[in-house]
Amino acid sequence: MNKIVLITGGSRGLGRSGALELAKQGTDVVITYLHNKQAALEVVAEVEALGQKAVAMQLDSRDFASYPEFVEKLTQKLSKVFGRDHFDYLVNNAGNGLHKPFSETSMEEFDDLYQVHLKAPYFFTQALLGLITDGGHILNVSSGLARFSLPGSSAYAVMKGGVEVLTRYLAKELGERGISVNTIAPGAIATDFNGGSVRDNQQINIFVSSVTAKGRVGEAQDIGAMMAMLLCDKSYWITGQRIEASGGMFL
Repeated sequence: MNKIVLITGGSRGLGRSGALELAKQGTDVVITYLHNKQAALEVVAEVEALGQKAVAMQLDSRDFASYPEFVEKLTQKLSKVFGRDHFDYLVNNAGNGLHKPFSETSMEEFDDLYQVHLKAPYFFTQALLGLITDGGHILNVSSGLARFSLPGSSAYAVMKGGVEVLTRYLAKELGERGISVNTIAPGAIATDFNGGSVRDNQQINIFVSSVTAKGRVGEAQDIGAMMAMLLCDKSYWITGQRIEASGGMFL
């Protein structure tokens, strides 16, 4: 029986890459998207072209009142599409960015990052606990910015630091069910995240390359491959860990 992964924010960037890499190793896929249904359906088609089943579901992770309805719909999808009543892997990936000095960051901007990056993974995971298979795996997406400090990222990095603490607590509390919980912390990745600054700004690209042991910025596929490596039966003894995938930034 195929494993099933649920990836939030799976219509683009790291989530899309993770979905495709997991499909290549025989995993069926559920992705969520916020607005761009067409992009999500294209990911579904790509996964199906790799021989796996896939479903896209709309979710605004900040709409906490919608979680019970989402769980109900997911339960129906699992039964109808996959013939299952549980799924195996959860990737808390959905997110947005903010690049502002500490002195200029507003309370509204801080609160939005908090809702998307910390409150949502906490309570979305909680809402899904009954559907996650014993012995499954939860993978939370953090950032290299929780280890090293770059001006303009204080609010975002604070949330990711919270995600890493949450990972350790979930690993401890869910260990009795055999569920592994880990953090993957990407470095600077050339995607459309945060306005595509790493991908499109040559100065940023050059700077990141200069402080990275591998000598280049990361690509979405680099992180997708790491997600696939961590979400497999062989990784069952890894839990409560922060795995940085940055190509060696600021070593």
